[in-house]
Amino acid sequence: MTQLISTDAVSRNQRLAYWTDMICNVYVQLGCDPVHEGDTGDFEGSIRQHTLPGLDVSVVSSAPQKVMRTPGHISRSSDDYFLVSIQARGHGVVRQDGRDAVLSAGDFALYDSTRPYQLLFDEAFEQIVLKLPGERLRSELRDTEALTATTVSGREGAGHLLLGMIRTLREDIDTLQPASALAVAHGVQNILVAGLQTLPAARAPALSNLTAYHLARVKRRIDEQLADPSLSVGTLAAELGMSVSHIHRVFKSEPLTPSQYIWERRLEACSRDLLEPRLAGRPVGEIAYARGFNDAAHFSRAFRERFGCSPREWRQRVQQ
Repeated sequence: MTQLISTDAVSRNQRLAYWTDMICNVYVQLGCDPVHEGDTGDFEGSIRQHTLPGLDVSVVSSAPQKVMRTPGHISRSSDDYFLVSIQARGHGVVRQDGRDAVLSAGDFALYDSTRPYQLLFDEAFEQIVLKLPGERLRSELRDTEALTATTVSGREGAGHLLLGMIRTLREDIDTLQPASALAVAHGVQNILVAGLQTLPAARAPALSNLTAYHLARVKRRIDEQLADPSLSVGTLAAELGMSVSHIHRVFKSEPLTPSQYIWERRLEACSRDLLEPRLAGRPVGEIAYARGFNDAAHFSRAFRERFGCSPREWRQRVQQ
């Protein structure tokens, strides 16, 4: 689904206030000031917003400005999102956690809505902004606080691949079927994670061959038994001839504990099933039970925390 909103919709003396409302509705609660005094009446900006399952992609074109998320904004809302600003034109600065990421065209940086940040633009600019639920990225990366407001180059490696995928996505986004859109959203996240993992703060010691073998073995068995509601670290240990403490040790370098990983894999499987046309007539609860959940209310809460919407809202994207 695509939506275009612009300050052209209101009179000149209302544009800055209207813009502030726009960015609060599309992103999170924010404040906005023009960079130069007296620019309020000349302020111009537009946002083209595209919604994919689990990922919002927007293109922001605007006059110079300073955007702030303060402790006051955070106290008034419980928004938990990661945002990624990809500089398409002009320059920008992302400021968070005591660091400044200076962005030129092609660069990108991550920031977290649960903590204060600033976005600074001294000239007219265009950015592509990715917005995804906080828990989603935390399930893929450790110590995300160390990765915010750090420039990732779009001229090489994973950053270059991300830019190419985003450009293609902008051209084809309105023609994607829900299942394809979900696959694309996962692809964007995977490349984003790969880019962030190149940062010095994300580099972890390499696993030994034996630890990597056992980790892959445990993950493979989890995927094979997702439908079993009794699946647990204890049952895995018994089946694989490992101790519970050994399984926890091989997951030590992972962003999730073994139990969290089981829940994550179940939620991912349900998200795919809910967008599968062949399962459109199957009740949401039945889909959850088929993936090992045994409490519909708990499933619904966990799904909303992970994907930012209820299972029914997620499924409704098939009809959009």
